Amino acid sequence: WTRLEIERALRDFDGPAYIYPHHRYAPWEELARALIKIAPPGLQRCFRATGGSEAVEIALQAAMLHTGRARFVTIEDCYHGNTLGPRSIGDGETRSLFPRLALPAPRTIKPPLDEARLAQVETALKPRDVAAMILEPVICNLGALVPEPAFMRGVQDLCRRYGTLLILDEVATGFGRTGRMFAAEHSGVRSDMLIVAKAITAGFAPMGATLTSVAIAESMLKIGAYSTYGWHPRSTAAALANLAWWRDNGETLLAHVVAINRLFVKRLGALGLGPVQGEGLALGVATGDEEQAKRIKARCLKEGLLVAAEGDVVTLFPPLVVDEATAVEGLDILERCAAA
Repeated sequence: WTRLEIERALRDFDGPAYIYPHHRYAPWEELARALIKIAPPGLQRCFRATGGSEAVEIALQAAMLHTGRARFVTIEDCYHGNTLGPRSIGDGETRSLFPRLALPAPRTIKPPLDEARLAQVETALKPRDVAAMILEPVICNLGALVPEPAFMRGVQDLCRRYGTLLILDEVATGFGRTGRMFAAEHSGVRSDMLIVAKAITAGFAPMGATLTSVAIAESMLKIGAYSTYGWHPRSTAAALANLAWWRDNGETLLAHVVAINRLFVKRLGALGLGPVQGEGLALGVATGDEEQAKRIKARCLKEGLLVAAEGDVVTLFPPLVVDEATAVEGLDILERCAAA
């Protein structure tokens, strides 16, 4: 799939070893244009970052500068990164380890994320002191939990009503993970900012990006977004090769993800553990028993299969290029471990 093209781009790279962040570098501009071209409408500017956590930091700062507000609304027990900003809006257990964080504790929305929860969202936004609401379109650390489309559309409308920005974190779900280029496409929601990382280079080099509207980008000019190694020249070469591959082959890969998803959903549903949730190849099986999920994870590891256990949910995030034979082999292992 993409491996040979990106390896070749990195092997043949003869550009600079480093670019001072305030200088101009033509491949940066080329990459920004390529990202904007595939991004949802309204996102016209890019900020460079070294990875997802830094890209989230940029989004939080941009939201505060643009709105003049300091609060955030998040999903209860969410995860958005390891640096201080993302941790301060993350799960309560993590925040308790840092009692004097710079940001006030977020107002949180508890799953299930359905239309009935919109009343809670409105209550959180009504004081008009919330800079942004941030969430993943598929919440990976909560067992690939998918907010209902009505919830997502309602959040979009409420954010606009109360002057709150909407930030979608697609670090884990972007670039085809859910069978669409971006997971937000499933609900048709348009955000004020979009955060990407990980698969932007197909995993060959560290990189993140924060995509924003023109107006939000102009607000960020008050401080800039200095990143010493954001979009390192070699990482940029990998990202450009990856996006060139997506341009020529993306539809084929997305169709593959959708097709192989049917196999996973069928086999996972037949395990008899509990309901299957997720989109594309971000999938979870709710067992209803946290200890059982941990036992299944441990058994799978002994048999050479990597799965995760998020609470009582066994989660699977296989590579998008997984072929049917490999998928069946892994699902057979999971079936044996679940039966045990």
